[in-house]
Amino acid sequence: MIEITNVTKIFTGRGAPFTALDDVSVTIRENEFFTLLGPSGCGKTTLLRVIAGFIDPTKGSVTLDGQDLVSLPPYRRPVNTVFQSYALFPHMTVAQNIAFGLEMQDKPRAEVKATVDEMLALVRMTEMADRKTSEISGGQQQRVALARALAPRPKVLLLDEPLSALDFKLRKDMQLELKRLQSETGITFIFVTHDQEEALTMSDRIAVMHDGDIRQIGGPRDIYDHPAERFVADFIGDTNFLSVELLETKGEVAQIRLPSGVETQVRAPDETIAPGPVTLAVRPEHATLLGGEGATLPGTLANVVYFGTDTHFHVDLDGGARFVLRQQNQHGQTQVFNAGDAVTVTLAPGVGQVLRD
Repeated sequence: MIEITNVTKIFTGRGAPFTALDDVSVTIRENEFFTLLGPSGCGKTTLLRVIAGFIDPTKGSVTLDGQDLVSLPPYRRPVNTVFQSYALFPHMTVAQNIAFGLEMQDKPRAEVKATVDEMLALVRMTEMADRKTSEISGGQQQRVALARALAPRPKVLLLDEPLSALDFKLRKDMQLELKRLQSETGITFIFVTHDQEEALTMSDRIAVMHDGDIRQIGGPRDIYDHPAERFVADFIGDTNFLSVELLETKGEVAQIRLPSGVETQVRAPDETIAPGPVTLAVRPEHATLLGGEGATLPGTLANVVYFGTDTHFHVDLDGGARFVLRQQNQHGQTQVFNAGDAVTVTLAPGVGQVLRD
């Protein structure tokens, strides 16, 4: 649906020019929940604002269904935006806020009423229709902002970190609500966030951004299990990084030697990584503490952190590296570990992925 091709944005003014977007290209599909994920300053909000028309690119093109968007002002683009601050009218009721955009388009009164009723039902706010938005909670205000943005039936809905102001539990609930709304409306959602869990929970695909560039695009599972580079592996979830020696690569299988001297096989992104020193990325939940078959890394247990559903084990490996494991707590579990215990970290065959140094 949306083609972003070689988009660059350079901000000029006081001081040196700043490149916020550096030759970014990406295709976003119809009826997709697409997330731009990255740390503050990576360019994700700038890219969103280029799509919305609030910022003109220095160069490059943006098309929607083949139509050039760059030449259109924001109000003529079939796109709506939900911001961090919901920008609701506090003196208006919930229903009046939702109707506002439709009334500005001179829609017939009957059509406005029918659309408002439909949106109220969609966001489960029918009983709040006559309440002023200054009298409802933050989560309810967010639903109203979504309903108002969806009412004109845009082809694309842009969401700029709309959950950041909500408390933890409400944010979890709204993650599910946003995915439901996207599925029920069939509208393409482009969501901006720095929260990895939000991105993994809701997205069909994720674009991980850093320094004005897209480093990897893929589904949540692909991004998490097969990071293309160290930045992606480090930014998405928790990751252990070990210095290892790559012996050879065949297809997507790499033969490596661990610091303990044990050889094992792990994943490789491609065959072009040359033998020699490389970095091995291993997720905390993909290793085990004692027991099981696989390559081993001896060490000393430095700390045990109980989280209720799981326990984190911090191990100082022989040789100086720190390795963190995460294991789910089972009912009736009798194995007890204490700080200072001599332990062994076990990596099953195929666990981990080598990355370029």
